[in-house]
Amino acid sequence: MSTNPTRIAKKWARSAAKGLKPVMQSLVPRPNPISATLGNLALAQLSIKNLGYELARSLTQSSLAASHEILPAPIHAGLSSKATTQADIENPWLWYWCQQLHAKVIYHRKIWELAYVLQVLWENGMLEPGRRAIGFGCGEEPIASLLTAMGIDVTITDQGIDAAEKSGWLATSEHTSSLDLAHHPEIVDRQTFDRHASLRSVDMNAIDPDLADYDFCWSICAYEHLGSIRNGQDFVVNSMKVLKPGGIAVHTTEFNLDDTRPTHEGVTTVLFQRKHFEQIAERLRSAGDFPAALDFDTGDGPIDTFVDLPPYSFEAHEYLRALELGKSERVAHLKLAVSGYPSTCFGLWARRGG
Repeated sequence: MSTNPTRIAKKWARSAAKGLKPVMQSLVPRPNPISATLGNLALAQLSIKNLGYELARSLTQSSLAASHEILPAPIHAGLSSKATTQADIENPWLWYWCQQLHAKVIYHRKIWELAYVLQVLWENGMLEPGRRAIGFGCGEEPIASLLTAMGIDVTITDQGIDAAEKSGWLATSEHTSSLDLAHHPEIVDRQTFDRHASLRSVDMNAIDPDLADYDFCWSICAYEHLGSIRNGQDFVVNSMKVLKPGGIAVHTTEFNLDDTRPTHEGVTTVLFQRKHFEQIAERLRSAGDFPAALDFDTGDGPIDTFVDLPPYSFEAHEYLRALELGKSERVAHLKLAVSGYPSTCFGLWARRGG
């Protein structure tokens, strides 16, 4: 029998390795089909986002190359109640309002909402000095600043502080708790802004009856947060009561493109479908008001067919805050998945009867 220490050590090592083999095999990660599928899905989402954003950046360099040229005046477009489309982003009517807001023109549905509201108001003769306007759920959006620069008296409204804190809007800078937050100095000087702007807390589910005789009202992605589809519809109809006869109401909200199944109706956000806008229009007509024609065309351009997927690292309030800071190219989409539904923005406007 060999007594060579080296040989004994090697033999012991071989025996130990053989005995530990089952144990070691149990410690080695084995492929899990479910984990692999979920991991691949996450990578697919990331790839789709990157490809969509890269497409938008490429198109920005070509289709939007002329958007930086100074436009001397608004351009008539004859806007109906409609959905966000790539063609709108590439149209000079939108470029003009981006210039007025000191915003870059990019393929983003939020920039479309701002321009849509202003274009509708201009086409209906509302953007004139001496007009009275009221904005609902304004947050820190820049429209009020631009209106005051035009000599329009604006009532800026948002929900009360307690309600905003409870719903999380304070934490995301999507609530106006003071005129300081509503003022955009790159658009209007503070003296002019203070002369024409006032701030008031308003419950959009119970509009105060003394709010009346305005020339126009507006809201941007606000009435989908009122608790239900019905509450949102009621708000649009009730908002007409703050207007003079002939006054204009223009609102934007979330549009669920999938009408084959029940829509999302959560506590904080609901998604409106085509039938819900048709119901609003019918209620307005029954009340003697005049809703604009409904256009549900969502476009057929490459950006129109790109549906962005979570996670959304650059949310709407960050985008609006970064308009003048040159950071808005971080994301570009006109449509996105909300709770699994393909969604975009829809603008609806109407003229008060009487």
